[in-house]
This record gives sequence, C-alpha cells and structure tokens, in this order.
Amino acid sequence: MSSIDVDEDVDIEDDLAANDLSNSDVVTKYQTAGKIANECLAKVMGAIAPGVRAVVLCQLGDEAIEEATGKIYNGKGKDGKKIEKGIAFPTCISPNHCVGHYSPLVSEDVVEIKEGDVVKIDMGVHVDGYIAVVAHTIVCGAGDAPSAGRKADVQLAAWQAAECAVRMFKVGAKNHEITEMIAKVAEAYKCTPVEGVLSHQMKKHVIDANKVVINKATAEQQVKEATFEVNDVFAVDIVMSSGEGKPKQLDNRTTVFKRDLEQKYSLKMKTSRVFFSEVNARFPTLPFTLRAGKDERAWRMGVVECKNHGMFVEYPVLYEKPEEVVAQYKFTALLMPSGNVVRTTGGPSPVAASKYAIEDPALLDLLAQTTDKKKKKKKLNRKKAKGGVDGDDVAEAEVED
Repeated sequence: MSSIDVDEDVDIEDDLAANDLSNSDVVTKYQTAGKIANECLAKVMGAIAPGVRAVVLCQLGDEAIEEATGKIYNGKGKDGKKIEKGIAFPTCISPNHCVGHYSPLVSEDVVEIKEGDVVKIDMGVHVDGYIAVVAHTIVCGAGDAPSAGRKADVQLAAWQAAECAVRMFKVGAKNHEITEMIAKVAEAYKCTPVEGVLSHQMKKHVIDANKVVINKATAEQQVKEATFEVNDVFAVDIVMSSGEGKPKQLDNRTTVFKRDLEQKYSLKMKTSRVFFSEVNARFPTLPFTLRAGKDERAWRMGVVECKNHGMFVEYPVLYEKPEEVVAQYKFTALLMPSGNVVRTTGGPSPVAASKYAIEDPALLDLLAQTTDKKKKKKKLNRKKAKGGVDGDDVAEAEVED
C-alpha cells in the first residue's frame, strides 16, 4: 500500500518580531482573541444546568468560537494570505473529580451535569495564531448561593493562587517562585496542587512553548528554572484538588490531540493518511478534538496509527479519586514592554465561603496589590494635514498598555 510522508514544513513564525508586544497589531490580536474567549466562556457558563450533557456544552463552546472568529479578519494579511483564526483549544467540560480534558465524542458521552456538580470549563481562541486560553470553575445550580465545604476550599485555593500569580508575573521573576506560592496557598485551604499541570509560555501558533511553571514540583516532576521577560505571554493554569492531587487516566477515550512537529513517519493506512491530511489543513499546530471531524468514525480510526507512532501529543482525560473535587482557573497574561501585565482572559470570582483563609502576610500583601493597568503620558507626533508649516504638531495623550 502506498504511504504518505508526514515530514512537512509548517509555517511557524518563532522570531522576536512575531511576539513583539510593542507592536499594536500583535497586542490587538491577542486582546481580540481574549475578548472572544471570555464571551464564549460566558455562553457556556450560562448553559450549565442540571440534565445537560457535557458534549452539548463542548459543542456550544466550539461553535461559539467558530461563529465569533468567523466575523473578524476576513480580508487578507500583509503577506496576501488568508488570516487564520478559530479554536486554539477545544472546549472541555470536566465535572467534580475529573481533572480535565473531557471533550467526548457525541456517540460516547456518558456525563450528564447534576445539581451541585463542580464544573470546569476549558477553552481557547486564536486570531492569526495569537492565542488566548481560559478555564473557569462553577457549581451547577448554585446561583448566588455561596458554595461551602471542600467545593469552596478548592475553588478559593485555585482562584487566590491565580490572583497571586498575575501579581508575580513580572520581569525578572522566576518560575519556581510561583510554584512555591501555589503550594502555600493550597496549604492555607488544606488543598493540594494537582501534579503534572503546567502553565505554558505561548507564542504565535505555539500553545506550549518551552518556558513553563509547574503547578506542583515533586522529586519525579521538575522543570528547568526560567525567568520572565518582556514580551512573554503565558497561559497561567492553576488546578487544585481536595485530595492527593495525583490524577490517573481511566477508561475514557482521549479525544484532544496536537501535532508533534518533530515526529516523522510514513503512514501506511489510507484512513490514517486522509485523517492526517485533514488535520494538517485545519489544525496544523494547535490542539483539536476528534469531534471536529465530519466523519467521527473515520477520525476515530485515522488517529490510531498516528498516535501509535508518536505523531500527536495526547491530552488524556484524567481523574482524581471519586470522592474528591477539583477546581481550575486559567488566564492569559501579556508582559508588556512597560512592565505592566495585561490579563486578556478570565471569569468572575467564585461565590464560595470557606472556613479557611490565607494568613501568610506576604501572600496577603501580594493580594492587596492592584492589578489596574497604569496609564502614562506619551508624546504623539502628528504631521499637520494643512498649512505651510514644516515639522510635527506634538500633542500629549494618555496611552494604556
């Protein structure tokens, strides 16, 4: 049988200019992606109710992203090529002790949301390769009533750690400092950071660049020390558990994948070649779900050979122990040339009441810091449109980073 060589070049701009946050066009695309992600998150949150199936919520999120991104940047870019935009991470709905990545096929969904379920929503958007991801946790049917007990503990632990993290995201700060902070916040709420979770630096077309922050460092799981720098864009991902924080993969099918661009293999099966060709055209660098295929059965079959030969990074569905509960908050942050941090995504603060609280003075001081963007005076040079005077008319305006 004939084969297909998958050693194809993918156009990824990884130079400094592609992620230069002094370029207003770059920042605008990041912020546009963030605005859409927040709006789509709100739609999914509003649809969570007792009796709704997880896959329906996943479909709602993905369709909302596709619809919103389909309305923008429909012309061609400066290079004359079509501007790509759409899903950067498929919508996942993970309730209670499910840690994440539950984005089931329509034919295989077995999860129905119930009153009181702690539901985690995870999704991402890109505009011209510039990515905004967001994750949020809510309690189904709670309304304005604050959650209590361990549900409240994990939500507040994850939320407060995320709030501390955005305040620590500064030029010169170290990744291990955030990891240490997460552990302290978790201890305050008698919770545990979930192992194996990474906050990734992101670049154009790259959702998981090399610079990372680990949610929990262990003897077996360590990451290289890294320092935050101007132009860094991070997906800050905080996941807390009421249990040991050691998730395991159970019987659920993995449905979320991403191409591993370093792996080469000549596919033998026709279904695999067709599948790869479709994925390469629609999701050349970013994660996708098997649900995105027009023919679910064909994509289910086609991914097998690709997966067996390491051509795709897998995002398996992971679980804590059944009696435990897990909360997650994820936001996208841009470290601007001014030193300010622009947080492009995020949901509302949790409605929760815990018997525990942060008492560490250093953490309390950190949380007391404002995250409002600073405004500065900047001189704008404008050519006089009329009048025979050479030179620039200089005006002052407030510019928000």
